[in-house]
Amino acid sequence: MKNVEMSVADDILTIKVDLTKDFGPSSSGKTIIIASTEGNATLPGRIEVVGLNVYRKK
Repeated sequence: MKNVEMSVADDILTIKVDLTKDFGPSSSGKTIIIASTEGNATLPGRIEVVGLNVYRKK
């Protein structure tokens, strides 16, 4: 994962992303990647799956 922190407390998922960071352009070059789970990520100790991409237009 890039720039993504996830935690679960009392069945509530909290996702933290630092919006000041970036990881350069996407493969298409149209957007700047800020955070990504880089595919689907299973939550630790749970059956739920998260797929997250945070980006901004170039």
